[in-house]
Amino acid sequence: MAAAALAIGASAAAPTVTVRSSSYGPIVFDGRGFVLYAFTADARGRSRCAGDCAKAWPPYVVKSAPRGRLLGTARRSDGSLQVTYAGRPLYYYVGDRKPGQILCQNVLEFGGRWLVVKAGGGLVR
Repeated sequence: MAAAALAIGASAAAPTVTVRSSSYGPIVFDGRGFVLYAFTADARGRSRCAGDCAKAWPPYVVKSAPRGRLLGTARRSDGSLQVTYAGRPLYYYVGDRKPGQILCQNVLEFGGRWLVVKAGGGLVR
């Protein structure tokens, strides 16, 4: 379903990122309620997650830049646009199968830690 979330997000005319309450406090979700993660191995505005990493952690890819105070995009190595929040590229976790589900917070994988993103752009550790 996370792969479906990626496909739906990619085809949306106006990609959406929202802040919602969770057990980790107010954090970032896509417009359909799927949580978005950041990868600590990424440089600001540049994804280091590709191949098997991107299969497990699909990037939030869009066709047009989102609008919002902390929103932006980063160009991936394949040329696609990935949504960023406070400069951090955003990802789904393939195991999160329904809105609101957060199954991989604070996981060390693919050379970095995967963390949900606070409303102000910081990471929940």
